[in-house]
Amino acid sequence: MAGEAGEGVARTRALAVLRIRSTALAVALLPAAAAIVLLVGGATGRIGDSWDALRWSVVGGALVVLLLAGAVAAVIVRARPAVSPTVPVAESAAPDLYRMVRDLAVRLQVPTPSAIELTPDCDSWLEDRRPDGGRSGGRGRRREPAAPVLVIGSPFMWWMRVAELRALLAPVVAGTGPSADPDIAAARRFLRGLDAAAGVASAPGSRGLARPAYAFLGWVARLLLRGCRAHAAEMERGVAASASERAQAVDYGLRIVAQEQVGLAYAGWDRLLTRVALPAWRMGRWPSRLDAGVVAALTDLSRRDRLAEGFESRLGERPACDLLEEPGTVDEAASLLAARLFHGGPEHHGPDWSPVDWNSYPEEVVDRIWRSEAALLIRVLDEPGSAVPRPERDRPPVITVEPADHHTTDSRSGTGLLMGGKAARQAAAQAAELPDEPGRATIARVIDRLSQGGSEELAARITGHVAREEAARAANRSPAAGTSLAPVYQLLPPRTGRELLTEHVTAMVCCAAVDTAGATAGLDWLDGPALLVNGARRADLAWPVLRLVENGDAAPLRSWLTAVGVRLEKPVRLV
Repeated sequence: MAGEAGEGVARTRALAVLRIRSTALAVALLPAAAAIVLLVGGATGRIGDSWDALRWSVVGGALVVLLLAGAVAAVIVRARPAVSPTVPVAESAAPDLYRMVRDLAVRLQVPTPSAIELTPDCDSWLEDRRPDGGRSGGRGRRREPAAPVLVIGSPFMWWMRVAELRALLAPVVAGTGPSADPDIAAARRFLRGLDAAAGVASAPGSRGLARPAYAFLGWVARLLLRGCRAHAAEMERGVAASASERAQAVDYGLRIVAQEQVGLAYAGWDRLLTRVALPAWRMGRWPSRLDAGVVAALTDLSRRDRLAEGFESRLGERPACDLLEEPGTVDEAASLLAARLFHGGPEHHGPDWSPVDWNSYPEEVVDRIWRSEAALLIRVLDEPGSAVPRPERDRPPVITVEPADHHTTDSRSGTGLLMGGKAARQAAAQAAELPDEPGRATIARVIDRLSQGGSEELAARITGHVAREEAARAANRSPAAGTSLAPVYQLLPPRTGRELLTEHVTAMVCCAAVDTAGATAGLDWLDGPALLVNGARRADLAWPVLRLVENGDAAPLRSWLTAVGVRLEKPVRLV
């Protein structure tokens, strides 16, 4: 039968793990056995009174060892490993999905998973969710392990077609076969208990008067885990090999296509989280249709990338999310869980943590991000001591008023400017206004300030403000974030001061373009917030801004602003 070889290896390794458990139990009982021998020998007269001191010492030591062993065993048995946060899907909410999984299990000749849950990540696995450790059965007979829960990555449900999802889940569902083996199930329970006990011993609350006891517990758990590590790894490899062998006969050709879609779905999911969801999370909004956004992002990618040609034709087939009765509701629950897992957001809606749909994203997220970042940039410019004295060579060009019939020319050195009378007076008035006038929210003021140098100081000030704001938000939401979640994943490395300054200058430019040149905020599925000019995305802003921030060279940005039609001297609207 398919899978017997791998399952045999897994069972052999499981028995090795159980032998380690039995050995540990025997070691704990050895002092008690020695004490019993001495007590029986004394009671029968075979051991004289001269052995009394040794006898009672051994008895006392045996009692201490039994107490310690019993405490350790109780912690291991009662300890519950961390449960992966998921979105439960009842059979009534997805009868077609349950039917597909049940048919797979019948065809693979394995137990049907006890339930189906979704995870906001690109992965699928089996997980024991029963409070009794996955055991079932009455007293007086050997307990049979219950089938585990099938956990499916929610991006797969939206991007994959029904046939692809079935092929992808075949080897996962096949894993319920080895899970039904009593020896493998017992070994897994023992390993999970050890892992949970080691976690309990190293928890921050495991201190105070109980510190020696927790230290001993952790030492024992880690010692046993080291002894079981090799056997456990081989056991799981055998289980995986068994599941793969069982699934060979089920949609094998389609599994290759499904695996290609796994990589594509992961790329789209990662891009969507880092470029689209993360900016919204940082401002207290969470996109409520992340999984639908994966489809939009990957569809956009298929249109842009020649290597992805043909993927869009798949979209005519039935998507796996059609197996759900209310895919929008499930997507919203998975999106909220993703925000909690990857950003640490609260568990429930609130005034500072509300959902946003994709149609409202440009106005309610992108535009608000730009306004708030531009406001912070202006606030930093207004702080005492932030102005940089203008060097002599960088002062405004000398303005010479000539007769009105002279044409305007620009000197080759850039330090002289010849204008007509009215134009010269206007330029002189603007030059008097621009340099670091407090409260003036113009892109001209920002350009003038950065062209004088001192970007490192501005970057440091912005970094300090951002760090304080993020710390305050984390402190406000941490009590409501729940206690069952793992530590928040770090999607991106912390932004440097130079990167933050570049982002804020870009935001100021975008605000000026929206307010004075008719541009609009938009959403690019692969790159996140985007500036739209005449309905088309302008992706050429990064280099001019970077040139200004890093080199103080304002010429490229001025040329860009002129081409777009931005009025440098007009104040922009801030939040």
